[in-house]
Amino acid sequence: MLQSLTIQNYALISRLKIDFPSGFSVITGETGAGKSIILGALSLILGQRADARFIKQNEDKCLIEGIFDISSYQLEPFFTEKDLEYDASACILRREIWSSGKSRAFINDSPVGLTDLKELGAFLIDIHSQHQNLLLADNHFQLQALDVLAQNKDLKNEYHSAYKAYVSIRKQLKDLAEKINIQKTEEDYIRFQFKQLEEARLQTGEQTALEQESKTLAHIEEIKSGLFRIEQLLSSDETGIVTALKESLNQVQSLQKVYPASEEISERIQTAYIDLKDLVIEINSRQEGLEFNPERLQEINARLDLIYALQQKHRLDSVEALIALRNNLDAQIRAIDNCDEELEKLEKMSAAAYKELLQQAESLSKTRKEAALLLEKQLIEKISILGMPNMRFSAELTQKEQPDSSGKDEIVYLFSANKNGELKPVAQTASGGEISRLMLGIKALIAGTMALPTIIFDEIDTGVSGEIADKMGDIMHQMGDSMQVITISHLPQIAAKGQSQFRVYKEENNDLAETRIRQLSKEERIKEIAQMLSGTQLTDAAIENAKELLRLSQ
Repeated sequence: MLQSLTIQNYALISRLKIDFPSGFSVITGETGAGKSIILGALSLILGQRADARFIKQNEDKCLIEGIFDISSYQLEPFFTEKDLEYDASACILRREIWSSGKSRAFINDSPVGLTDLKELGAFLIDIHSQHQNLLLADNHFQLQALDVLAQNKDLKNEYHSAYKAYVSIRKQLKDLAEKINIQKTEEDYIRFQFKQLEEARLQTGEQTALEQESKTLAHIEEIKSGLFRIEQLLSSDETGIVTALKESLNQVQSLQKVYPASEEISERIQTAYIDLKDLVIEINSRQEGLEFNPERLQEINARLDLIYALQQKHRLDSVEALIALRNNLDAQIRAIDNCDEELEKLEKMSAAAYKELLQQAESLSKTRKEAALLLEKQLIEKISILGMPNMRFSAELTQKEQPDSSGKDEIVYLFSANKNGELKPVAQTASGGEISRLMLGIKALIAGTMALPTIIFDEIDTGVSGEIADKMGDIMHQMGDSMQVITISHLPQIAAKGQSQFRVYKEENNDLAETRIRQLSKEERIKEIAQMLSGTQLTDAAIENAKELLRLSQ
């Protein structure tokens, strides 16, 4: 519900703040006092486009702020999705408009776009006037009204679960079909690539080993020559290191009897002598094992050429990456080979899900058809007394080709104000006043069974009076027991039905007109309603009539 509305520097308003109670409130005031200005300001925080010309003269910007209690609307997912702070007891919608044309919108002090503001506003305020009748022609609202009357909450939840499951399976089917189509198109090439890599029989680490072996074979003579020279330097009879160590060892061993400290020197020389002698043997063995093998070199280079060619072709830089590619291609081929089986499995699941969806949709349709008859009967009873005694109304249900998120029902509200008139869609045939009364009747039927937005009726009583106005007031008063209803009215019969009453008036100040509003006390209400009854001259009879109206209405 709307808790308060603050307006600054908008049209004829410098600053005003209105605190709205729950229930049924009436706003009265003379024509031209500024009631439409207040509605215009309210529409700005509901996401309507701004116009800088409505900024109060000589001011730089205007501000409109509304505070709402949204605890009944289960809107936390909206705030989570939009990354906005959630406060169910005090949700603040604010709009700032500058004379430059710049405009900013806020929800709970966080800047938002007009789309977000409009989306949230649709849950909070529903304004009905001679020119604002779009909601009644909205298919979603029409189905919602039927579902409320049919008490379809559990059925709708079951249907939505079935619809969600069906949509999920259809998406899997679509994705798989697209994947299969791509794979089938490239299947021959995938198999060719895999065959090439599979036949290569690549092994982890082989490239490094082959490259090293190739270098060795290519320089075999150079290596053998080098090893021979090392062997000579170590073991030749005249200048070899091993020979010199052997002579040194003999010499130091001859000193041990006379120089005991030479024993340590002897051990160290002997260790070096043994190591180098073993090294000479190993070098000699390596020389004998080295042999130039042109066939092996050719075999290695051919293998490396294959590896390099595969790396260049696939733009990879290692055997390991080629092996990973081979494994990936193998997986794709297995998927292609198994895709028909997987596709068939999903198609069976889709058929089962669709069958379940149709059953749930049929259950919804059945209750909606019953609710449509109930709506037609009760709405005609409720509205015919509001100056439309010959009205005809029908909620016509047809079947969609395919069920969607709301079911398989297509609905249109058909209306005729005349007994013999052709039934046509409400939006095409009903006047603004007729649509407002139809909406009044529909919302009166479903009020109390769901969290409806605050509804504002702007002069819904235009063209009616007397008993009809009294009955309209009764309907709105009854709606106020379960939701917030605000109506702008010129009729004393309706004003008296309000649980609270506000008066909009103009105040002249230094040749400037200011629009103001205030809530009336009980005595002020008597005077205001008496004024509405008698016109400019306030009479005792009018005051007594006003008292009687208020007494009978409360």
